Amino acid sequence: MNERLATATIGEIVATDFRAAAVFEQFGIDFCCGGRRPLDDACRTAKADPSDVVRALEALPAVTDAESDVTQWPLGRLIDHIVSTHHAYVRSSMPVIARYLAKLIDVHGARHPELARVSAYFDHVSTDLGQHLLKEEHVLFPYVRDLAMTAAGGRHFRSPFGAVENPIRMMEREHREVADELRIIRELTRGYVVPEDGCATYTVCLAELARFERDLHRHVHLENNVLFPKAIELESAKWPF
Repeated sequence: MNERLATATIGEIVATDFRAAAVFEQFGIDFCCGGRRPLDDACRTAKADPSDVVRALEALPAVTDAESDVTQWPLGRLIDHIVSTHHAYVRSSMPVIARYLAKLIDVHGARHPELARVSAYFDHVSTDLGQHLLKEEHVLFPYVRDLAMTAAGGRHFRSPFGAVENPIRMMEREHREVADELRIIRELTRGYVVPEDGCATYTVCLAELARFERDLHRHVHLENNVLFPKAIELESAKWPF
């Protein structure tokens, strides 16, 4: 096996080249909440042949744009990207998907009772994510920005919640919970497959749900595997708790 791939975690591979995310999705490998596992372990969990996965990764063309390596971005830039890209997408898409699901239940609910469960799970996802984004934007992210600024200036301050790992553990737990609920939605819709009697709205709704889950995977990956470890490392280097 390629030495770099053999020693890197799933999250590190995707952080260095985000095109690897599509490869891992193809093989059913979790690169967001499960991003801290080595490749062999992740392949074993997904029942994928590591040799096939490595060949697919090595087949990706060489990257010449250093900008694509998010591990090299300053913390402030990474946070700005997460908020403007992923948080903004979550907020704009959730009410749209909820309206589609309500319409589908009205028209197809009698023949497809699973739609009511899909809608209930998505309502729960929407409520949890809405609160989650606020906690990140108003508590954790401002602290991480201050951490980067004070570390650069050589100053020392204490956070209101002790080590940054404390809120990070909470955010990671909430990531897992939302990811699990979206996995159930995917299973209820049989992989977002439109039934034979599905209408155009059905097609659009399931496509939007699939897109929502893909975006969540990328969103969580950037936080769990890039932002959070960098914040913990920076804090520990300056003032170990």
